[in-house]
Amino acid sequence: MTVAMGRPTPKCLTPKCLTPKCLTPKCLVPMSAAVAVLLASAVPAAAQFDLRSLFSTPKTATQTPPQVPGQAAREWTGEDGASGHPLMRAAAIRGAAANFATCLEGLWPLAHRRNVPRAVFDKLMAGVTPDLRIMDLVDAQPEFTKAPWEYLDILVTDARIADGRAILAKHRAAFDGMEKAYGVDRHVIAAIWGIESNYGTQIGDRSVIRSTATLACIGRRQDFFRDELLAALEIVARGDVREEHLRGSWAGAFGPTQFMPTTYRRFAVDADGDGRRDVVESVPDLVASTANHLKREGWLSGQNWGYEVVVPKGFNYLLADRSEMKTMREWEKVGIRRAGGKQFPRANDRAFLLVPAGAQGPSFLMLQNFRSIMKYNPSEAYALAIGHLADRLRGGEPFIQAWPRHERMLSHAERLELQQLLARGGYDVGEPDGRFGPRTRNALRSFQKAVGATPDGFATVAILERLRGR
Repeated sequence: MTVAMGRPTPKCLTPKCLTPKCLTPKCLVPMSAAVAVLLASAVPAAAQFDLRSLFSTPKTATQTPPQVPGQAAREWTGEDGASGHPLMRAAAIRGAAANFATCLEGLWPLAHRRNVPRAVFDKLMAGVTPDLRIMDLVDAQPEFTKAPWEYLDILVTDARIADGRAILAKHRAAFDGMEKAYGVDRHVIAAIWGIESNYGTQIGDRSVIRSTATLACIGRRQDFFRDELLAALEIVARGDVREEHLRGSWAGAFGPTQFMPTTYRRFAVDADGDGRRDVVESVPDLVASTANHLKREGWLSGQNWGYEVVVPKGFNYLLADRSEMKTMREWEKVGIRRAGGKQFPRANDRAFLLVPAGAQGPSFLMLQNFRSIMKYNPSEAYALAIGHLADRLRGGEPFIQAWPRHERMLSHAERLELQQLLARGGYDVGEPDGRFGPRTRNALRSFQKAVGATPDGFATVAILERLRGR
């Protein structure tokens, strides 16, 4: 995920100028989504903000700006985590931090079983201190939710399209080899590269070893991050990526297409034949490894990711569900047409209908490759942005149908309230948490149908008010 852009990086995106003074409107256009999204909360941002906090089910979201290069490191607030987990209480964090060196030494037998030499283990662990600032990030709760059109406005820009086309031209040979070996659309790989790190200019600057070591010994997700740390140690021990290049987000994702260490272990490949799987400095390895990820998660060669479609009046929106897989021919029988009057290239391709803004906005038939992209990041908004940027990179047009930009998206507190009101009404939303998954959307559609509204599962201020009035 980290390679030079096809054209020079704007001066305002260099580490020396990641300050509020430099974040001018002219500069913000080409910035990575990870930086741009923080503008919504009116705070400066830097490279190691986690892109995944943009989307609908952020496990690692944070509303607090990360450290700006050149500034003193931010300290842990010393407060209990918002999750209420016993291991996220301030006293537990302090106790685990005091035991940090012992915890790390206790990982040596596990590292040894992974064929990490003792000398490498000692070198990588020497002088590592816990980054307790991460404890504030693990439990931070999002204060707002972005609309799908806002995601697209941030992620699919003219600058990113231009830079992506330059990347495709500059590294044509690497993309040719990748497509021949894996059959994955080059434009999708370039889109992932662009959205994850703005073509390598916004990778993150935290030590993957230190971040994963911190999380392996402190906090509520130690089992998960213990495996990430061990995988990171393996990467260095094998000589695939140099320690100084294992820089990334506070959660440990690194490189231009943001591999977690365990994901790297599963999918990274040596495409340039130098004996190393280097997804940081080798473009062939980077491109092929990202393609291998998608291919092994079900990518179908020669198939698109999806199509913008037009839904007829009176349509039964209960069919707009991921479980409702139909062929294009079957969708056409219920009145679905491809936007712009185009034909579906293969009538037997199977897809589900996605209406990210309900009946008021564009609709899409999503193919298997959309699901494959979601295995890279389990967010419909992310996968839609990847697919759309890929289309624009190959010369496609913007979406035809308008988004309902007049609608205000519900805040996290309002989403939680909506779930609680649905639950009180006897609808199954699972455990209310402010995050909308399939159960919440199905419950909302059932409520909408019961009150005579269009059952599209789109949560608006109006439907919340209707629930409040019951």
